[in-house]
Amino acid sequence: MTDEELVVEFALTRLDNPDLDLEEIAALVVRRMGADRMLEFASRNLATRGELRGAVFPTAVEHVLRVVLTLRGPVD
Repeated sequence: MTDEELVVEFALTRLDNPDLDLEEIAALVVRRMGADRMLEFASRNLATRGELRGAVFPTAVEHVLRVVLTLRGPVD
């Protein structure tokens, strides 16, 4: 899954759940994607951080947030 596809999925989930904060939306995205994507996101995040291991779900959620906030750009 590309970063752009992930941002679209995040945006659609946010539209469905406007009252949730960003981390809760990222957690929903990870849950909806399933186990294979969760492992993919976690491994990409660990590689970015230069670490060898971590808890899968929170690490995958962190990856989703990192991608969304990075592509979102700087705040004016």
